[in-house]
Amino acid sequence: MVTIYVGNLQFQTSEEDLSSLFSQYGSVHNVKIIKDRETNRPRGFGFVDMEDAEAQSAIEALNGVEFGGRSLKVNEAKDRRSDRPMNSNGPRRFNNRRSF
Repeated sequence: MVTIYVGNLQFQTSEEDLSSLFSQYGSVHNVKIIKDRETNRPRGFGFVDMEDAEAQSAIEALNGVEFGGRSLKVNEAKDRRSDRPMNSNGPRRFNNRRSF
């Protein structure tokens, strides 16, 4: 299973729209459009889960393609944990700060 990052989406794009687009290249297992925590508005990107070979075909075919008037950015998603900055105490966590 490969998770595909899909960026530069129109804010009106639904998960169904994205699933329909990617299903042309194989079986889509899951689609998630990311929304802002505070406003619940779409942030313009999402993720699609597909089988390995089908995912590679979809990435090659759809990267740079115009969808909804915007040029899509499509690539294999990176693991968020490996991209986070580290300090001497491990991963930084800003949401659990305490004031003294």
